[in-house]
Amino acid sequence: MDTKKEIFIDAKGKKLGRVASEAAFALRGKTSADFLPHRISFPKVFIKNVDGLNLSEQKLKKTFFVRYSGYPGGQKIKSASNIAEVSKTALLKKAILGMIRRNKLKSKMIKNLTLYHGDQK
Repeated sequence: MDTKKEIFIDAKGKKLGRVASEAAFALRGKTSADFLPHRISFPKVFIKNVDGLNLSEQKLKKTFFVRYSGYPGGQKIKSASNIAEVSKTALLKKAILGMIRRNKLKSKMIKNLTLYHGDQK
């Protein structure tokens, strides 16, 4: 198998959804010309300047992430603004995970994602 391809994305000043869709597209391997859905050729994706993401306040207040354990009182709701206060990287990773197909390869794809706060790489 050939060497892994590396893709660098600069998130400074871009919208969250645009960066997430670009990263999900790249993690799937669709940026290469010889893409086949059954072949595993996941590139390494590096996203830098995650702190420079353009997040609109109205969208952060409207977006909620819901988890439910199945037990009474087991529903947990977090708003996107609460997650963004703690870490913008967590919010971006959640958005990318939501855009990747739910199959056996999802965990292998997400391992090739690296997020940087500043202009490190």
